[in-house]
Amino acid sequence: MKYSHRLSDAVHILVYLEIYHGQKISSQDLAASVDANPSLIRSLIAKMVKAGILKPKSDAPAPQLSRSANEVTLLDIYAAVEENQHLLHVDEQTNQQCPVGKNIQPVLGQVYDQVQKAAEAEMRQITLQTIVNGVADRIN
Repeated sequence: MKYSHRLSDAVHILVYLEIYHGQKISSQDLAASVDANPSLIRSLIAKMVKAGILKPKSDAPAPQLSRSANEVTLLDIYAAVEENQHLLHVDEQTNQQCPVGKNIQPVLGQVYDQVQKAAEAEMRQITLQTIVNGVADRIN
């Protein structure tokens, strides 16, 4: 199974921008920190601009948050950068001739929906500022 790192990378970018706020930061600087290609960084930034998390490019030395880090939640970031926003996926290829295979999909779908709602509720409670503070504490 392939895992997406978009959320982690997007949070990394935002934390970097907050910790080094006011300094000149390029997509190459961010890419070096994330250990990713600068084009991926620019793509994630564009998605966060479109979602209203970051301000559109201006004369600032680096991209800036469009609102306080206390007002940006992990769910905001997740919704901005993840194309498929379902955490868990039901296997759509099961044997329809088997009683379990025929009935597992709708039951798992309901259970996975519960997990999704719980995860989203928790992500709504975690702000970017909380993560920035945690990283800053570890740096110091």
